[in-house]
Amino acid sequence: MKLGVLEGLLFITGDEGVSLEEIESILEIDREQAINLLKTLEDELKNSSRGLKLIFLGNKYKLSTKEEHKIYYEKLINKTISSTLSQSALETLAIIAYNQPITVGGIDEIRGVSSRDIVRKLLYRELIEFAGKSNLPGKPMLYRTTNRFLDYFNLASVNELPKLEKEEMIDEEKDLFKSKYKEIN
Repeated sequence: MKLGVLEGLLFITGDEGVSLEEIESILEIDREQAINLLKTLEDELKNSSRGLKLIFLGNKYKLSTKEEHKIYYEKLINKTISSTLSQSALETLAIIAYNQPITVGGIDEIRGVSSRDIVRKLLYRELIEFAGKSNLPGKPMLYRTTNRFLDYFNLASVNELPKLEKEEMIDEEKDLFKSKYKEIN
């Protein structure tokens, strides 16, 4: 059972991965058991019928695709790139384009929903790229649009994006810090 849970943890954490300490804590096992579990999963994934492998990068364990299957993955990515973008992908791209560089957290804050999977897909489609790390706590990655994004939307530069009209703030919002009530002495 714990092997399946470990595989699920690695799957849902995606590119972020999971540390040995997190595995120990979540599965409530000691270090030796965690290492043995990782080794068992790694051995099972080495089977030629499996498409994934276990890797260790940046002090985290992650699932990754096997290099020998690369040609098939590229076919999917190239097919996916030529297909249309979903409404949520377009929304996320617009947020990145107008606010770049921006973190996934910044995108989530604007959209009001998690954008991690969409950002990952946009990275695979090469419509966005890493733009460094933010100075925010945890040093989250920053993202920006790519030349492929410009080509996709037939733009010479992001300066050709339509200008956004700023909405007029209603009077109540303008006077946010002014109170209708006065302090009585």
